This record gives sequence, C-alpha cells and structure tokens, in this order.
Amino acid sequence: MLRRAGRMVAEVLDGLEELIRPGMTTGGLDSWAEKYIRSRKALPSFKGYQGYSGTLCTSVNEEVVHGIPGPRVLKSGDIISIDVGVNVDGWHGDGARTYPVGGVDDESQRLMRVTKEALALGIKEAQVGNHLFNIGHAIQKYVEAAGFSVVRDFVGHGIGQEIHEEPQVPNFGEPGRGVLLQSGMILAIEPMVNAGDFEVRILDDHWTVVTKDRSRSAHFEHTVAILDTGAEVLTA
Repeated sequence: MLRRAGRMVAEVLDGLEELIRPGMTTGGLDSWAEKYIRSRKALPSFKGYQGYSGTLCTSVNEEVVHGIPGPRVLKSGDIISIDVGVNVDGWHGDGARTYPVGGVDDESQRLMRVTKEALALGIKEAQVGNHLFNIGHAIQKYVEAAGFSVVRDFVGHGIGQEIHEEPQVPNFGEPGRGVLLQSGMILAIEPMVNAGDFEVRILDDHWTVVTKDRSRSAHFEHTVAILDTGAEVLTA
C-alpha cells in the first residue's frame, strides 16, 4: 500500500506539471488534484488534517510551505511549491516539487535545482546503519555551499499509517548524531531552501509559512523506504 500511495503522489505531481501556467489559480490546481485522487479510490491525506482545507499545499514565491489553495492567480515568473499527501487504504505517501510558472529568472532556476539536488544527496544517506542527522548534514552542506539556507523551523518526518510520525528528519545537523537508521523505516525527506536567510514566520491564516526576509523558497520531497538493499524512493 505504501508503494501504491507513493506512486499516486508521483502521478499527481506529474499531472500538475501539465496544468501549471500563467492564469491558473492555486484553487484550480487543488480541485484537479482532489478529483484525481478520489477517482483512484484514494483519499487526500491533508484535507481536514488539523482543520486544513486543501488537498494540496500551494506555496508561491516567498511562501515556504502550507500555502492554502484559493483564488490566487499564477503569473509568469512565479515559482510554486506543491506538497501533496495520498492515503491508500490507511497508508500514506507524501511528496513535493517546486515548479516554474512560465519563464523564471536564473536565480530561481538555480534555487530549484540546488534544492532538488540536495534532496538526492540526503536520500543517499538514508542507509541502514547511518545516523539520522547524516541526511540533514548532507543537505545543509550542499545548500549552504551554494549560498542558500535551509529552513530550521520545519522538517521532514516519519510516515506510514499516519501522515506525520516519528522521527523528525531535519535538513541540517551534525553527522554521526540522531537515531540509527533501520531497515523498514519510512521517511519523508523534504528540504525547504531559502534564497536568503533561513528564518520564517507564519501568516495570520495560521498556516502559510513565509520567509522572514521575503526571499524566494523552494521545496522538494520524497517518501523513502530504508531497506537492506538501500534507499527506495516510493514517490519517484
């Protein structure tokens, strides 16, 4: 079921890529995603979670995570981070990508590329016998070498029959610290990377997280199974 949930997350994110364009609303993307998930006899993991209203989190430009879908119209030059969870028979998958809207500037392209590459480096550390913080250390080292910063206040997490489980999976830290990774652990690894400073704040809607300095932010996430044979990306 975890593999099915992960595959469906990837299908949703692939489908959204075809829809994202100037003039589309974040609410329109959310409506499509909910219809798609339900048509596959699955449930949106986020909808109703702690009162959240959407199927997707749609975070534009300086919004880091948890942007609420609605009437906002996407413009050429925007970037949008979309996070989606899918519940298949009580098992969850979780994934995120950041997309360009039309043509975007070189720095935004670099921000997205570095974030995606940092995720891949973090996943390489998701090996049996490694310490948990090895994942975050690999992410942080790569991101900061590129001149960007990793968000501290929001982190990745375990996942399975609940959308958020222990352990927390930070995108920063010292190697050789944290719990030892064991076969069978399922982790949602999700670097959130800011073009400026790492500090963030939550808007008055109590959900939307933005960069404090209003710099742009990117977000990529995979659900990863730690197996004796290595890390298996379930949301690829």
